[in-house]
Amino acid sequence: MAERARSVNRVPPPVSPVGGIGAAVAIAALMGLSVLAVIWRAGGVSGLTGADWAALRFTVMQALLSSLLSVALAIPVARALARRRFFGRRALIVLLGAPFILPVIVAILGLLAVFGRNGWLSVGLGVFGLEPIRIYGLHGVVLAHVFFNLPLAVRLLLQGWQDIPAERFRLAAQLGAGPRDMLRLFEWPMLRRVAPGVAAVIFAICLTSFAVALTLGGGPRATTLELAIYQAFRFDFDLGRAAVLAVVQIGLAGAAALLALRLSGQDGFGAGLDRPVHRWDAQGGWLRAQDTAVIAAAALFLCLPLLAVILRGLPGLLDLPDAVWRAALSSVWVAGLSTVLLLILALPMAATLAGGRWLGVEMAGLLGLAASPLALGTGLFILIHPFANPAALALPLTALVNAIMALPFALRSLVPAARDVMQGQGRLALALDLRGWRFLRLVFLPRLRPQIGFAAGLTAALSMGDLGVITLFADPERATLPLQIYRLMGAYRMEAAAGAALLLLVLSLAAFWICDRGGRGHAGA
Repeated sequence: MAERARSVNRVPPPVSPVGGIGAAVAIAALMGLSVLAVIWRAGGVSGLTGADWAALRFTVMQALLSSLLSVALAIPVARALARRRFFGRRALIVLLGAPFILPVIVAILGLLAVFGRNGWLSVGLGVFGLEPIRIYGLHGVVLAHVFFNLPLAVRLLLQGWQDIPAERFRLAAQLGAGPRDMLRLFEWPMLRRVAPGVAAVIFAICLTSFAVALTLGGGPRATTLELAIYQAFRFDFDLGRAAVLAVVQIGLAGAAALLALRLSGQDGFGAGLDRPVHRWDAQGGWLRAQDTAVIAAAALFLCLPLLAVILRGLPGLLDLPDAVWRAALSSVWVAGLSTVLLLILALPMAATLAGGRWLGVEMAGLLGLAASPLALGTGLFILIHPFANPAALALPLTALVNAIMALPFALRSLVPAARDVMQGQGRLALALDLRGWRFLRLVFLPRLRPQIGFAAGLTAALSMGDLGVITLFADPERATLPLQIYRLMGAYRMEAAAGAALLLLVLSLAAFWICDRGGRGHAGA
């Protein structure tokens, strides 16, 4: 008689989880101490003024409008891309990821060149005797947020369309279903499942808006919580008020991040046979023209500001002040250090998460989504101020915060590939007695080169263009390139600012390309 089934002991991973757990503890301790320092310095949350409540209302309102408009505009674009196959489609989808790594200050200069009072669109309206567009204020902030988040919404919604099995479209077409039937049977249920989560993600991102509100806010009526923290810190040096605002911001951003994670985990349509999707319901001439117009409008909206930055930056690029070149070196230094810190944290965490289910490590990796960069910077200032001059540590602290903010996106790229490596080579490595550092050096790291390159490039580009924590600590002698561009704009030296913006754009894209290409070079990609 056969024996009763026995449970098979789980094979331990060839890499100890100590490194990943240590990195997670370090992140949690750093952020926890920063939050506790903020709360201790605040002495409670009863000190909000009328202006603070106004900033809170504006923060929520602009984030809500930005998320709703981004998703509403992304739906027809994603639907058109899902229904059409054309030359350059893949390149266009890749282009949709560009605004995510685009420096905020560069994008703002491009938007001003197109939509500003003296921009291309306003000049065109003036030909017909119409008033120029007013970009400053709520509508300017929302416009900038839609520019940044529309591509993200399109990518996420397009993934939702691609998750619908091709067999369902085939069966519906055989039964004579038309475009309205497809919308009712498949697309609308998918949107009800996916769109709320996408909107929540964008809402959480817009809550921590700083550079957009700083440059396009236009006055006290368009002040976000991040900007209010900056003003209380830099202009009033009111650490208590800055701490109160930071506590409110952390709570609001954390709630939004948890809502986004909760809404993003709903069930889909089930598995298919991974066949290419053919949309027989969208072959009419009117539908083709409609989809073409939608895709062209989205491409123009994304490409025109970039084109404006290039055209306006070329004249100023040849005569940049020495301060711009010094700031560029600082930005390169910050981006390099931030990338190194990111890899030190992310690689052991990815290896640990690939070897087992570690909820604490996973949660620590997501803290960057819930944390406010300026709130974290405020806490670090409070912690460091009794012992050292925070301004002297401006660049390392900026690199550290940037690494933590990029960590959730890096882990999203690293962990799935790390799990494949553990499942595919883990048992063989144990049989060959490849453990610890030998396994990492000979198997794990070489297999993850493409993902490591992508994560490093993403972190370098985001850090290169960040205009956030550096504004809290920087003095006239220390500035990154985004901060120097902002200073040039404040001094109305727009030609020099445009040239510096073009330099920043080139450096950011070059940093991403070098790292990403370096990771994929071994495969000839």
